[in-house]
Amino acid sequence: MPVLARTDSARIFAANRATGRIALAVAALDGRTRRTRVHENGSLRVRFPNGVGGGLEAIIINTGGGMTGGDRFAIDLGVGAGAHLTAGTAAAEKIYRSTGADAEMDVRLSVGAGAHLAWLPQESILFDRARLSRRIDVDLAGSASLVMAEAVVLGRAAMGECMREGLWSDRWRLRRGGRLVFAENVRLDGAIAGRLAASAAAAGAIALATVLVAPGDEATCAAVRALDGAFTGEVAISAWNGVAVARLIARDGASLRHDLIALLAALGTGVPRLWLQ
Repeated sequence: MPVLARTDSARIFAANRATGRIALAVAALDGRTRRTRVHENGSLRVRFPNGVGGGLEAIIINTGGGMTGGDRFAIDLGVGAGAHLTAGTAAAEKIYRSTGADAEMDVRLSVGAGAHLAWLPQESILFDRARLSRRIDVDLAGSASLVMAEAVVLGRAAMGECMREGLWSDRWRLRRGGRLVFAENVRLDGAIAGRLAASAAAAGAIALATVLVAPGDEATCAAVRALDGAFTGEVAISAWNGVAVARLIARDGASLRHDLIALLAALGTGVPRLWLQ
């Protein structure tokens, strides 16, 4: 293909890709958490159902109905001192088959002194040959608190679907008081289903989640371990550096969601109402 034709094809591809950005800032005012800045761009929107108590709930909506290769989304949440925010998504995010480019998601969460953020999006569903590259950066003040749950389902078991090949790349960084306390990179590339089928990996489970709690300690772990026997999949939790991290795997998305809701309830965190509809 001539160089000019390749360039034109690249421009057409880029012009047809979805972009979206949410920048939301909230603050504690008169005993309630109120939004102070809302910026929406592209196919991302944020809406605010009635809050409970003095906190605020934010629901992020992708009007495009999913993501595919070349799409780029960014979410930036700022929770001011003393504010309380629960943020989630209106539905599971679907990541469709890519012809080669990655779907990119950049999430930045900033939580001020004495503030609390519950970051609870619904699961991301990756279809066969999907490619998702995501970065999550969290900056907590020393007295801030966070509960964050991220779930990924590699194919829809109820539809007989399986993510046989593709890419799932996740990069997490958590800083507390300016100090790095948690860093993780996960990358599954190529024949994903075959690798997860191994007994030393996931023994065929296709639904995975991580829950991060800060501050978190052995008491946090004990609250989750007390539910032993109530989970449908496998759940483990440990704590270090003042952070508790739970890992969950399950045979399908419905089982994973059951376990996530139970685990979060044990931590005193209710899920957004849209999770239950």
